[in-house]
Amino acid sequence: MKILITGICGFVGSTLAKSWLETAPGLTVYGLDNFIRPGSEANRLTLQKLGVRLFHGDIRFPSDFETLPPVDWVIDAAASASVLAGVDGRTSSRQLIEHNLQGTVNILEYCRRHSAGFILLSTSRVYSIDPLAKVIVEPVGEAFRLNSSQALPPGISTAGVSEAFSTVPPISLYGSTKLASEVLALEYGETFGFPVWINRCGVLAGEGQFGRADQGIFAYWINAYLRRLPLTYIGFGGKGHQVRDCLHPRDLARLLVKQTTPGVSAASRLVNIGGGISHAMSLAELSSWCAQRFGKHPVAGDPQRRPFDVPWLVMDSTHAEEIWGWRPQTSLDDILTEIAVHAEHHPNWLQLSGIS
Repeated sequence: MKILITGICGFVGSTLAKSWLETAPGLTVYGLDNFIRPGSEANRLTLQKLGVRLFHGDIRFPSDFETLPPVDWVIDAAASASVLAGVDGRTSSRQLIEHNLQGTVNILEYCRRHSAGFILLSTSRVYSIDPLAKVIVEPVGEAFRLNSSQALPPGISTAGVSEAFSTVPPISLYGSTKLASEVLALEYGETFGFPVWINRCGVLAGEGQFGRADQGIFAYWINAYLRRLPLTYIGFGGKGHQVRDCLHPRDLARLLVKQTTPGVSAASRLVNIGGGISHAMSLAELSSWCAQRFGKHPVAGDPQRRPFDVPWLVMDSTHAEEIWGWRPQTSLDDILTEIAVHAEHHPNWLQLSGIS
């Protein structure tokens, strides 16, 4: 089987390639990357040593697909992955749409020409911000928990946010590009007869992630805490009680192997893929974990909320378990330990990741 991974030299794309090749040595992997992301060059040699054939190209440009060989499947890991993209001053709204939406169209046209299957790595941020922000939470220890006495909106429970939760705007410019990409992908697959799977991923984390607060919060926090850099809890009282779950990409790779098995079918084209409540923690809890490993380091507090912030967002992946028999295998502590060991051995990692 031949696969193409877009954004292959990023953290997610490179981890998927390495994990997949470990389990399927006969696999042929091609990669497309524009190497714009700081740190992406660091993965080039490793992937080439594994036999991955890399193409320098940008998914925003249709001509960059013209020289790519035909493949059986395309996995899109090339998106701008920050909920603040388009409004944070680093990228414009037009650049975000060109990358996350027009890029998807170009990939889908490639899939149409070669009858290749398509897997979109979507996001938990397609879910509606207003009802998430209005859910009643209360601090228990160092983390928010859902208030048990409230009537929760459909699609959310103590197990997390499911696929039934609202996707009505506002969901951020970033979320809207991913939601529109989902719809287009499903329509292309239905119209032109190639398989499409949509995986709505929660926070992905692990060794070698480029640590940025807006895209790799677990890696950023651990690296910054170890180096005694300034850290701040933003919003929600400035206490760091807001909660997210995380998932290692190698666990995602196990699902992709199932989804690309010849002749496979499933009752749903779209599933949530996240660590779930067993892999969820607050920033304050993450700081406590860091303090036990590295010693105490003060963290400031700023009660002012940023755009699109929500206090509690945990992915409920029950549907994926029912359909695919999938569940995460890498524990939360193993993910954090892996990041910490990597941070200890790479003192300049934040600088490599573009953090001055």
